[in-house]
Amino acid sequence: MDVIGTYFQPGGLGLFLPGRCEATRLLLADQGQEWTEDVVTREIWQKGDLKNSCVFGQLPRFQDGDFILHQSNAILRHLARNHKLYGQDAQEAALLDMVNDGVEDLRVKYGRLIYQNYEDGKAAYIEALPGELRPFENLLAQNNGGKAFIVGKQISFADYNLLDILHVHLVLAPDCLASFPFLAGYVQRLNARPLLKAYLESEAHKKRPINGNGKQ
Repeated sequence: MDVIGTYFQPGGLGLFLPGRCEATRLLLADQGQEWTEDVVTREIWQKGDLKNSCVFGQLPRFQDGDFILHQSNAILRHLARNHKLYGQDAQEAALLDMVNDGVEDLRVKYGRLIYQNYEDGKAAYIEALPGELRPFENLLAQNNGGKAFIVGKQISFADYNLLDILHVHLVLAPDCLASFPFLAGYVQRLNARPLLKAYLESEAHKKRPINGNGKQ
């Protein structure tokens, strides 16, 4: 079966690439939420009905009752507001937006490597990776000596997004956090959260490909 994405409902989401909304899955799982997930094959997508129903002609798509939302970061922020995962004040919210944008910048670079230049660019990408990870290490160091979350004292939507991008890079370059003790400890702490741990150890998670072309 040629799978190009998934469409989740209700209170779910859809994505054009299998891993694009993993941060939202992490958030939902850790917050004890349930969702359903339907496979979208290339054949279904090419029929056009689903594509035409999407605001920008692409997945992800989030649906909760009559409410429909597109764009993965908009979905993530919507859930953050609903579950009080957007910081304790306006200043923290702004810092979380900053972090999330930083994660998105790294995700775009990762996507270009995976889908455009994997064979020729992997070595150079891994060599440059410490420079991409250093800002996150520094932010953690500034927050309770690296023993807390990326911003503030409570977990946020940006933590789920950062955790996801760190997960995929640990597959790409297993030693990438060797020189970043705060990030390494951060991943271990978040992975050990009971509901997150159960999700990460589930067969559904383990069987889901990281990227649509099989590269990782």
